[in-house]
Amino acid sequence: MARIITERKLKYEIPEGKSKERIDLFLTNSIENATRSKVQKLIKEGLVEVNGKKIKPNYLVNPGDLIIATVPISPRPDETEPEDIPIDIVYEDEFFLIVNKPPGMVVHPAIGNYTGTLVNALLHYTKNLSSLNDPARPGIVHRIDKGTSGLMVVAKDEWTHAMLSKQFSAHTIEREYWAICWGIPKVKEGEIIGNISRYRKDKKKFAVTEDEGKHAHTFYKVLESHDFTSLVSLKLKTGRTHQIRVHLSHINHPVFGDDYYGGRKISAGWELPRMKSRVNNLLKLIDRQALHAKTLGIYHPHKKEFMRFDSNPAEDFSNLLEVLREQSSMLQTYE
Repeated sequence: MARIITERKLKYEIPEGKSKERIDLFLTNSIENATRSKVQKLIKEGLVEVNGKKIKPNYLVNPGDLIIATVPISPRPDETEPEDIPIDIVYEDEFFLIVNKPPGMVVHPAIGNYTGTLVNALLHYTKNLSSLNDPARPGIVHRIDKGTSGLMVVAKDEWTHAMLSKQFSAHTIEREYWAICWGIPKVKEGEIIGNISRYRKDKKKFAVTEDEGKHAHTFYKVLESHDFTSLVSLKLKTGRTHQIRVHLSHINHPVFGDDYYGGRKISAGWELPRMKSRVNNLLKLIDRQALHAKTLGIYHPHKKEFMRFDSNPAEDFSNLLEVLREQSSMLQTYE
């Protein structure tokens, strides 16, 4: 019997001030768990319309456009299948794994993404994964966004999972992220405090609010400044969804490349043709938010000792940073 396929229609109205962007990239960043290849397939199959007309993947989105994407949804499989997908194991013992997740990989199966996830890869790598929570999320103690790279801890048994979860709840986990953000903060080291709740106009997004949402607290430190961007270290006191991305956007220094929170919009002062071309070339180096979960420190529930793990940013992040450093060095030479 053929599997029944359902579908959902997604509607996007492009606001004024939105910079031009390829529609395949726009939808990849807008549709949860989407990949660019899947979006391009939707477009080629005529399932994406702009202002009532079918378009090509290289169509540039303009302010005022009405985009409607019809996304087929397959029924959820009974079980998550193991898949032979390479994963970067930073540390492993009999109790847990520390994994360096690549950008673009979804952590666990969800609507539209039942394959190719970190969980699919973990199930192929080991049979020892905690089943404490949702069966579709074996071993998963916490998550990081699809477009964010970096370190995660994965539990192998239920007791270890519970003890690690308590550390996250108590905010005793040490987490340091690196981000490349727009602009140079006037205060080089400080903190951002602001409640985070869902954005009323788009339930996939979050925003800082005064009277609603959950308390969120982020510490930041500028490590490097590069003309119109900065490399920033961020440490989380709380762990809210999209916390770093929302907080940096709130102080007008959005994460570079982050389409959700203003990181792909060219800031005022860089709209001259020469400057705009330079910035657009930099944006081509990374098709996601320039954010990496660099350091993870946990208290080992069995060994009774604190352990800290470190990782290097993904290749696209590193390439972008290298170019920014080179350009800054050239500008200093000419001054």
